[in-house]
This record gives sequence, structure tokens and C-alpha cells, in this order.
Amino acid sequence: MELPAWVWVLTIAALAAVVIVDLTLAIRNPHRPGMKEAALWSSVYIASALVFAGVMFWTQGAAFGGQFLAGYLTEKALSVDNLFVFLLIIQAFRVPDSLQSRVLLVGIVLSIALRSIFIALGSVLIERFSWVFLIFGAILIWTAWGLLRGGGEDEEYEPNRFMRWAQSRLRVTPDYHGGHLLTNVDGRRFATPLLLAMLAIGSTDILFALDSIPAIFGLTQEPYLVWTATIFALFGLRQLYFLLAALLRHLHFLALGLATILGWIGVKLIINGLAANQLSFINGGEPLHIPHIPTWLSLGFIAAVLTAVVLANWVILRRQGRTWAELFAESTATPAAATATAGKQ
Repeated sequence: MELPAWVWVLTIAALAAVVIVDLTLAIRNPHRPGMKEAALWSSVYIASALVFAGVMFWTQGAAFGGQFLAGYLTEKALSVDNLFVFLLIIQAFRVPDSLQSRVLLVGIVLSIALRSIFIALGSVLIERFSWVFLIFGAILIWTAWGLLRGGGEDEEYEPNRFMRWAQSRLRVTPDYHGGHLLTNVDGRRFATPLLLAMLAIGSTDILFALDSIPAIFGLTQEPYLVWTATIFALFGLRQLYFLLAALLRHLHFLALGLATILGWIGVKLIINGLAANQLSFINGGEPLHIPHIPTWLSLGFIAAVLTAVVLANWVILRRQGRTWAELFAESTATPAAATATAGKQ
């Protein structure tokens, strides 16, 4: 893709404005969005991504439009899996309802910053060294195997090394102090649990990026499409969390679906690496003639897997005599009401 500089500038400015507005609203009006509000904003963000995909199809052609759409669907699916970890972190730190939105948004802003850096580095490496495809492919296949082996269903949050170090070094108050990250107690400076929750989500997101960035590079190597697809997938994640809060623990086969998608993309990356081989110990340093997996096939495969996951969950709910609406209602119900609702099933 040959894009003038002003397209990059305009895109970055527009998407940065969305982040700033969202962050401002979360700080000025801290609250837990209701189901209708979360559904509305989630729909707006998804619709904006589809409109952008339409612009890509119209201005850049079907190949690049398809690459953006495939990348967006993959990153969105991975972000839903990430939401489950966010849920565990928020529960582990007992983040009040009014502050959950702020914690999530800070985590998303950190995600955007980290992924932008990784995308820039990945673009440079891929342009110069074709063997990077082989490394990315191996990472995705290993991740897919990990999802299959572990089922992707951790029931509790386990602090990583950074969080264990932070918790051992910081003085932390037992209670939250409004929206403050730091506070004074008897003349001494203390961190609040809110700061720890934000650090937990931020540090965990580094691991998420190690999966998501190679995944999208397996679908397109155009930096503009990689970056925009990643950012659009992160937009609305805060609202999607509240919309899916009650569903996250009821989603079946998501790990299997993601493992299938990541495995597919991992194989595709390895094929790309071998087709542009530069390693002397493989085929004498000459490229291998391997059939290329077209974008339309990857897009269809990803859409089919995600559709199968949704349909499988719908069938399970039907057999249980439950509906999506009931699970959505539980996300906004009080603990007592939620318990009573579940007890009726």
C-alpha cells in the first residue's frame, strides 16, 4: 500500500481523539455502564470498524480490505479472551464498580501504546529478515498448543513476576481511596489497590501482545492495516467487558476456537517464511516453492470458526433452557438477585 503521509497523520489524530474522549468521560463520570449503554457503544465501535473496512475495500481493493477485516476479526476474538483475564484481575483486587471502567480504560490505553511499539518493531524486522515469519509462526503454534492443553479456563488470577515484585516493594493501603493511585497515611506515601490493579492489567497485556501481534502479521504485513485493525479491535473493549461480564464464564469452546485460528495463522506464517527463505541451512538458502494461502481463504476460515463457537454456545444455552438475555441481565443484577436468578435454573 502506498499511502501519503497525511493519511497516517489524519488516521492517528482521529483515533487518538477517540481515546482521549473515552478517557475523559471515564474520569469525569466514573460508573458501571448498564447493559443498554454498553450494547450501544459496543455497536458503535464495531460499526465504525466495518465502515473503515468498507473504505479499505473501496479505496484499496478487495485484497487489502480483506486483510483488514481478517486482522480485525482475529484481534477482536483475542480481545474477548483477554477480557476473561481482566475479569479475574478486577475480582482479585476487588475493584469497586465505579472504578472498573477507569481501570479497563487505562489498561486499553497501555495496550494501544505497547502494541504500537511492537507493530513498529515487527514491521522493521519482517521487512529485513524473512526468518522472523518462522519465529512468529512458532510462537502462535506454541500458544495454540497451550490453549488446547490448558483449556484457557483459569479460575483465579495469579500474579506474574512483575506484580510479585511490585507488591513486595510498594506500601499498599488495604482499602481504596476514591480514584486516587497514591495517598498519604500518617505522613507516609502509600499506593492504593487501584494502582496495583492498573499495573496488573498493564503488565499482563505485554503477554497478550506477544500473541496478538504475530497473529495479525500472519494475515497482513501492511503496517497501516496491522495498526488500524489492532486499534479498532481495542476500541470498545471497555464497554464490551461490561456487556459480556456475565457471559465470560459461560463461554464454551472459545479457547478451542482461538487455538484453531492461531494454529492456522502460525502455519501460514511458516509457509510465508519458507517461501521467502534466507536461511542457508534450509534448502541451501533458496526459497521453497510452497502454495500461498490467500487472504480470502483465511478470512473465511476465521469467520467460520468464530461462527461455530457462537452457534455451539447458543445450542448449549438452549439445552440448559437459558437465553442470552438472562445472562446479560445477571451482569447488571445485584449479587442477591443474581443468586436468586441462578437458583431458579
